[in-house]
Amino acid sequence: MFRKLIATDDNMASLVLRVVTGIVFFAHGAQLALGWFGGNGFTATMQFFTQNMHIPTVFAFLAIIAQFLGSLGLIVGLLTRVAAFGIAVVMLVATVMVHLPVGFFMNWFGSQKGEGYEYHLLAIAICIALMIGGGGKASIDRALTVKTPPARP
Repeated sequence: MFRKLIATDDNMASLVLRVVTGIVFFAHGAQLALGWFGGNGFTATMQFFTQNMHIPTVFAFLAIIAQFLGSLGLIVGLLTRVAAFGIAVVMLVATVMVHLPVGFFMNWFGSQKGEGYEYHLLAIAICIALMIGGGGKASIDRALTVKTPPARP
């Protein structure tokens, strides 16, 4: 079962999707978990999610971890499908709870009360592609599943 979870081919497209998505979500996850890049950090984020948004503590914690550790998993290609699933769930919940009422488009001109969900749909689609194909080329998942030929005497 574990082998099936991490199985992947040598696909270059998966590498590109995985690393770029991982970098983008690392920035977001580091804001939430560490307070980097102008973020509020773990404690303030947990407080905002649980008190302002009324998200149960366990789900607030999982959202932060999915973005922070999931992004690292994507960058190195470790448990790619699990990392992509976690990020996809976070994006789906963010779409439904926050961005759906604003509409489809991002707030390019500052004329909306918030951001639309077009970015979230792209992130979900990328995550689905990674869940289907796995980590691809240069991933730890690939290194763990490729059979190496026996050494010659």
